[in-house]
Amino acid sequence: MIVAKNVSKKFGKFYALNDVSVTCHKGECIALIGPNASGKTTFIKCILGMVVPDSGVINFNNNSIARSWLYRNQIGYMPQIGRYPENMTIAQVFNMMKDIRKPIGTHDDELVNSFELDKIMQKRMRTLSGGTTQKVSASLAFLFNSDVLILDEPTAGLDPVSSEILKEKIIREKNKGKLILITSHVLSELDDLVTEVIYMQEGKLNFQKSLLMLKQETGEQKLAKAIAKVMITSNQ
Repeated sequence: MIVAKNVSKKFGKFYALNDVSVTCHKGECIALIGPNASGKTTFIKCILGMVVPDSGVINFNNNSIARSWLYRNQIGYMPQIGRYPENMTIAQVFNMMKDIRKPIGTHDDELVNSFELDKIMQKRMRTLSGGTTQKVSASLAFLFNSDVLILDEPTAGLDPVSSEILKEKIIREKNKGKLILITSHVLSELDDLVTEVIYMQEGKLNFQKSLLMLKQETGEQKLAKAIAKVMITSNQ
């Protein structure tokens, strides 16, 4: 569904992405992980068309995304930090997004109801806590029944109950055959979610492997320990 071939991006002399090639299929929940400044956010922004690569190609459903924008209607995006007009109410933000994303069929309000946002729709965005703003971002990402979901640190700032609600929702959407990309620094939260791992470091792709293969190769059952073993081995 998403294929990146030899994607590179420089900011000045710094390579944010250096010849990155990955393939992401429907029905997969893929962890996009790596240390800070590894290129994860730049890669996501390239997929979303927010950053234009210096070289390489990104295809969405076999079509290049270059000079295109309609493909974005098939993507639900949850930013790490959601920024919304402070004077708008939650209801106004949702209505604004629905207007932007027209035409659309039925909306998926499951998270809106599970997070009980429906009870505080008239609150203004400036009054919300970081956790509640995160709930708004998550609900918007899933609202349009998108074929692809890109979730950047989705559980950051959420309380344990809300975090579990979101993780269960991610699993259900993956089981529907959707492609889900997740970035997270809390690898323990990904164990029950992901089927595949993309690991980046210093702008380069270190590896892309199924979680099962990664566990078999390292002999570890936890993602964090498996990644640690791979990195220790590669540095020896």
